[in-house]
Formats: sequence, structure tokens, C-alpha cells
Amino acid sequence: MTHPPRRPGAFHIGPSSEEQDFVPRATSEIPAPPRSPRAIADLAAVTLDPEEAADEELSALDAPPAVSRKRRIGFGKIFLGALGALFSLAVGLAIDSLIRDLFARAEWLGWVAAALAVLLVVGALGVLIRETVGLMRLSAVDRERRAARAAYEADLLPDAEVVVDGLVSLLSDRPETTEGRARLSSWRGDVMDGRDLIIVAERELLVPLDIRARALVLGSAKRVSVVTAVSPRALVDVSFVFIETLRLIRQVSELYGARPGAIGLVRLTRDVLAHLAVTGSIAVGDSLVQQLVGHGLAARLSARLGEGVVNGLLTARVGIAAVDLCRPMPFLRAPRPRIGDFMSDLAALQKKSERGNRVPEER
Repeated sequence: MTHPPRRPGAFHIGPSSEEQDFVPRATSEIPAPPRSPRAIADLAAVTLDPEEAADEELSALDAPPAVSRKRRIGFGKIFLGALGALFSLAVGLAIDSLIRDLFARAEWLGWVAAALAVLLVVGALGVLIRETVGLMRLSAVDRERRAARAAYEADLLPDAEVVVDGLVSLLSDRPETTEGRARLSSWRGDVMDGRDLIIVAERELLVPLDIRARALVLGSAKRVSVVTAVSPRALVDVSFVFIETLRLIRQVSELYGARPGAIGLVRLTRDVLAHLAVTGSIAVGDSLVQQLVGHGLAARLSARLGEGVVNGLLTARVGIAAVDLCRPMPFLRAPRPRIGDFMSDLAALQKKSERGNRVPEER
């Protein structure tokens, strides 16, 4: 006897008393979602190529372009100005009293003292005029740089012509710009775009000076590298680096037409050091030093040479900051110097010095 087919139904089957305490292993049956490859990223950082690591540290040494700080009249400047005025009055009264005493003792001594006082005043006025002119030239370079940036962004031909005229006047006594000034003068009427005119002026007037500035920075970096590598005293290292830094900043400023005096040089040096302090630490990592001097025994033998190269790189960074502050136009289309540009030359100098030191030891 056949039964008619029944329709399927749904039934709820609860767990039995023995299965109440059973916990299903769902984690073993359901695959876990894939996790992010954090370990792979860490492994890549650990197994990074030494040359790539050195390039990254060299890029970290490259700071943004330096800018001049805004000058403000603070309480410190008021104090120093008042102190200087009082000191000048005291010196004047002392000289007046000295001349009166000399006239009282002998008339010819009084006249000699008066003549020397006149020469003293003339010399003081000459120094004052020289320092004032130097500060004015630094201010002119700073204004020219800001005006060039504004004219380049505005792309206006009248503003660009004013900037180019100021740049030509500022660099008129530089022999490196003679040919560039002649070509720029012949092309002035053919350039109809303000931005293009500024680019042409940068190429014809400043690129030759940039090449000379890089040579100055490289030469100073080499001298610092060699002296600090062979010097037996830390005091000699610090003194030489300080003198060489001042010399480099003065040479770069004179190259770009600033020619500061003593006060201007102090202000420019302060701006350079302030820029380096603001842009971060100037220390170099151990991996870069090992990349320069090698590993193992070679690193221990030439540790001083590696320190010399590092000091040369830091001197190059000071020179680059000085170029940023003294160049009368920011780097618009011309390539800005980088620390890596000086790396190969300093490394070659270090290897040459290392070979020269090893030959006497082997003999």
C-alpha cells in the first residue's frame, strides 16, 4: 500500500542533556579573515639596502630653503643701544679730559692728541658708514628675493622688469654675469611674459654664480673634512670649523653681491644657525657613517676619516643655507644644491686619505 507523499516540514531539535556542555569548534571550521602584512613591512625596513638607507639619511639632511627672519625692535636691542650710547659718551668725556690735561702740560702734546682724536672720529665714521652700507645691501638682497617671488607668482611683465632691473644693478660688478647681462639686454624686447622674463634672468645671471657657489661650498667642506680627520685635538677641530664657517658665509655673500660688514656677517651667521636649529637636528645616523667608512675592521681603522666626511657634509649644509639667504632670487627653475651633490666628492676624498694612511702602516 502506497502512502501519498507528504510535504516537507521544519522541526527544531534541541540539544540533549549530554550535548549541553559541548562547545562547537567554530574557529577551526570557519577560516579566519586575512590580516594585514605588518611583519612584511617591518622585514622590508630591516632588510633595506644600505645605499638606499644612506640616501634616505642624506635626504633627511636636506633642509627647506632658509629665509631671513623679521627684524623687530625688542628690549634687548634697546638695552644694547642705550648701553652703547652711554659708553660712547664716557669715552668722549675721557678723551676730552685727556686732551685738556695734555694742553695743560704742553701745548704741542695737546695738538697731537687733538689730531689723533680727529683721526679717531674719521675712522669711526668710516666704520659706521661701511657697516650701514653692508646692512643696506643685505636688506636690498632680501627685498629683491621677496619681489622676485611675488613677481613670479603674479606673472606680470611690469613687476618682472622691475625685478630684473634691480637684479642687473645688484650684480653689475660681478664678472661672471657679463655675458649673461649682454644676452639678457638683447632679449628683453622678445620676452612678453613676466614669468618667462624672470626665468631667463635667473638662467643668465644666477646660474653662473650658483656654479661658483657650489665650488666654494665643496672646497670648504673638503677642508673641514681633511682637518677634522687628521687633527688630534677637539679644540683645533672646533676652532677651524668656526673660522671656516664664517669664511664660507662671507664668500657666498660677496659672490651674490651682498658684501656685509662685521655686523652684517654676524646677523647673517645668526640667521644661518637659527635656520639649522629650527629645521631639526644636524646629527647623522650610524648607518650613514658605516656607509662612508665601511664595516668591520675598516670602520675601526678609518673612524676618524668617517667623522671628517660627516663634518664636511654638515659644513655643506651650512653653505647651502648661506646660499639660500644670500641669493637675490629664490630657486625657481634652477636646481637647488643638495647634500647628495657633495657626497661623492667627499667620499672619494675620504677613500684617498684612507689609502694614503694605510700605505705607511703596511710598510
